[in-house]
Amino acid sequence: MKPKVMDKFGRIFSFLCALISVLITLFIIVFIFYKGSKTFVIDKVPVGNFLFSAYWNMEEQKGQVGALAFLLGSISVSLLALLFSLPLSLSIAIFMSEISNKIGDNFLQPVIELFVGIPSVVYGWVGLSVLVPLIRKIFGGTGFSLLTGGIVLGIMIFPTIASISADSLRTLPRDLREASLALGATRWQTIKYVLLPAALPGILTGIILGLARAFGEALAVQMVIGNSVRIPDSLINPIHTLTSVLTMEMGNTTSGTLWNDALWSIALLLLIISLIFIGFIRLFAKRRVFR
Repeated sequence: MKPKVMDKFGRIFSFLCALISVLITLFIIVFIFYKGSKTFVIDKVPVGNFLFSAYWNMEEQKGQVGALAFLLGSISVSLLALLFSLPLSLSIAIFMSEISNKIGDNFLQPVIELFVGIPSVVYGWVGLSVLVPLIRKIFGGTGFSLLTGGIVLGIMIFPTIASISADSLRTLPRDLREASLALGATRWQTIKYVLLPAALPGILTGIILGLARAFGEALAVQMVIGNSVRIPDSLINPIHTLTSVLTMEMGNTTSGTLWNDALWSIALLLLIISLIFIGFIRLFAKRRVFR
């Protein structure tokens, strides 16, 4: 086959693959919007009741489908995970890129990649076997709690934040470091006052990606948080999240019922939150000073 024909075939094939990817994404978004809107259009549930009510009970005749407890559960466990993982992630990123490149490349980077490759169910099983009994012994309660879920998620998202933060620091021009040191700044002052502010958009991108993964994680969280429908009011109490209620209840519903429609609405809520995360990522990416 002639080179010109091959080039033309390659361009057409690449265009078709990109078009199929876009169409699949659009179909998924439209489908979830269609299914998720039935709760408000067909079942006549007010949007305000769905978003701001924490009462979820399908045993009643009309049913109650307030998703506030699940939404606050997802927010609280994700923020707690970020609180645990962010100091560790930034410390590792700074060490890998500014303190010891050799140890970072030969030891820390493979360890981070190993953490990324571990399946979610393994994290959940370790949390169930180790963290739940430990937290039960130290703090009391059942051990299935917001605290357990936050620790497990924090371990899961730290590789994402650490890798992107380290890459953002590595891409900064060497002139920044040399200019700061030439003016008499110490290495720590250079990192704190020059490099971290310059790499902030990339670091924020890593944080948002980590939050997005924490928000969308289902299996590992479901195994350790206790899955109790309640507003988060204590670190040692069980809670429910948007993803855990979907994985636990979707298989038990009948299509067309209020219960099924409400779960699709929760999926729609997750989709909207994911789109918001993507918007923030694109915003921070455009604000990067050094590319």
